[in-house]
Order: sequence, then structure tokens, then C-alpha cells
Amino acid sequence: MVGDGAEGAAALLNPNWANLRQKLEARRHRKSTNPSRGGKPGGTRSWQAQREAGPRACSNSSAPSVLEPTSEDFSLTEALAMDCEMVGVSTHGTKSALGRVTLVNTWGNVVYDEYVRPLEYVVDFRTKISGIRPSNLKKAKNFMTVQKKVAEFIKGRVLVGHALRNDLKVLLLSHPKKDIRDTAEYQPLLREGRRRSLKGLAFEILGVNIQQREHCPIEDARAAMLIYKRYKKEWESSIKKHAKFSKKLRNKHKNKSVYKQAAESNAPATS
Repeated sequence: MVGDGAEGAAALLNPNWANLRQKLEARRHRKSTNPSRGGKPGGTRSWQAQREAGPRACSNSSAPSVLEPTSEDFSLTEALAMDCEMVGVSTHGTKSALGRVTLVNTWGNVVYDEYVRPLEYVVDFRTKISGIRPSNLKKAKNFMTVQKKVAEFIKGRVLVGHALRNDLKVLLLSHPKKDIRDTAEYQPLLREGRRRSLKGLAFEILGVNIQQREHCPIEDARAAMLIYKRYKKEWESSIKKHAKFSKKLRNKHKNKSVYKQAAESNAPATS
């Protein structure tokens, strides 16, 4: 009652008070029902996804519309794209260490994005490329925590990315070869047998410019995912054919070995 009286008195003293109050209530209502802000309606983004999706932005990001997510689904899909940014450690900063890792799902939504505090002292933040600044690592998560979380996310899933060997190396992780889709290694994307940059592939295949200044791991992961999806049908078909051929070849060698052993066991003894 006291509060209502105070608001009533404020309304009498200031005619704009009632309008301001209505606007504030309307804004609170929109915020509580908007799924894109983590609201419950639609169930598209869980509290866990919100918690895991750390920075979720790049200082120089002006994401082209083609790289924008195509759904409000933040679930862990069958395929995840990963991109890492590195900083320099060791005496001269020439050794790479993980500084940030990002995972996006098949729709391009960020499911994990964290700055990482390396195990060694950072000598070179490589900001012009990595986009990482000293302030980003002050409250960053420790390497072991991030490594464990990434391992949990990618286990049993198709891992998409560009030059994933480098990303997995700084994460000190491995992933089954059959579950890796690397846009730097896929034969149809090579030029005269040579690997091409993600920047070049994104421009040619997607028609977008990325990595104009500092790299944004969110944009890079989304670009890799989109390129994979463009070639997914042919890519997955070639993998199945290769697996089938490899199995047939293994069986052939196995049968040949069995026949050889049988022949040797049935051969007459020599004096």
C-alpha cells in the first residue's frame, strides 16, 4: 500500500511517470518471452547451452547474413564445427597454445565458446590474427577444464573444421578419422593438390568475406560448417565408398592369409 501511494504521488507530480512505467513493464514482458534471449517459450535454447556459450561475440565481427544461424536450435547436433584461436608461448612466443575455442552446431548456433588460460606464460597474444587481448584471459577458464568439456561435446559426433589437425593439437585431443570433415583436406576443395585457405573457400563457395582483420572463431566455424553442408551429400557418399572398399580389401587379405595357412598345414612333410 505504501508503494502504491508513492507511485500515485509520483504520477501526480510527473505526468510522464505513468507512460514510463507502462514502457518498462512492456519491455520486461518482451524480455521474459523472447526465446532468443534464453526464454523458455519454444524450448530452443536450454539453460545449459546459455551457460556454456561464453563470449559469443567478436570485437570486429560484422557477420554477413549468409553466416547468420538458420534456426533457434541450440542443441548438440550430430555434426559440430570447431575453430580455435592460438596465442604464442615459449621463450620467443613461437609455440602455439590454445587461447579460445568455439563450437557451433549444424545451424550455426554457438554451443560452446570460451577463452582459455594456457598452461604456459603467454609471450605473444597474436591479437592482429587471434583477436585475443590480455584482458580476455584474465578471467579465462583453465586449459584442463576446457579440454575436458570440448572432449565431451565432440565425442561420438562428426567434427567439422578447417585444418583441424592444428586445433586438435593445441587441445591435446584426438578424434576418429572417420568422424572428421576437414575442409582443408577434402579432395574436391583442393587446388592442384594443394590446401586452400578458409578465407578463399568462403569467398568462392559462400560468397562472403571473412578474416578481413582479426579472425573471429564463430564466423570461421560457421563458414566451415556451411561449406561442409554444401558438399555433404557427395562427401558422405565418398566416405561410405572408401569404408566399403577398405573393408573388402581387409577381408581379401584375411582370406588370403587363411588359405595360405591351410595350404601350409596340408603340405606333405619333407625329409
